[in-house]
Amino acid sequence: MKLLIIEDDKQNADYLRRGFSEIGIAAELAASGEDGLFQAAGGEFDAIIVDRMLPKVDGLTIVKTLRAAGNTTPILMLTAVSGIDDRVEGLRAGADDYLVKPFAFAELAARVSAILRRPPISTVVTAYRVDDLQLDLLTREVRRGGRRIDLQPQEFKLLEYLMRNEGRVVTRTMLLEKVWDFHFEPQTTLVETHMSRLRSKVDRGFGQELIRTVRGVGYCLRADA
Repeated sequence: MKLLIIEDDKQNADYLRRGFSEIGIAAELAASGEDGLFQAAGGEFDAIIVDRMLPKVDGLTIVKTLRAAGNTTPILMLTAVSGIDDRVEGLRAGADDYLVKPFAFAELAARVSAILRRPPISTVVTAYRVDDLQLDLLTREVRRGGRRIDLQPQEFKLLEYLMRNEGRVVTRTMLLEKVWDFHFEPQTTLVETHMSRLRSKVDRGFGQELIRTVRGVGYCLRADA
């Protein structure tokens, strides 16, 4: 197991490294926010301990930057700031835990062990893009070429499913099950009607057709190579 400790106070950093060494955990030190970001991005660490009050690049910026880059390493933030709003801000930025100074090393070690026991964070996809077509699950917006496209709820779900399966052929039965939750043949042109409306909004007036009909099989959303 290896930790990264980002702490500009050398005496405190050495104390922490020595404490973890005594319980069999190796720790690498970074004396500044810049060095910490560089080491976190290039190294394999089981957890990161970061002081919030660092000069230039502070701990909050480090956490936000790592999370924005897709780094899911557990992070425990140390701080001399004890206000609830500050702790909430750190947790919302992506920290897994927060410990206020001064603290007992035994509590710090226990908190590190606790965040390491948590299951790894899975990456949650909130937006899709195919060529110049974009779909945002959080804002419920669809844009193509920067132009907003207004879709009805079922049209949005239909496009979302197609974009989730970019490049793969989806059948009529698959669409009925995943978009409309039908597990029987409704004997209607439900899929065809919605697909026609969706294509008129997503493809008409744009240079490239993205939603393709695969005759006798289903549909496929893809961009030309």
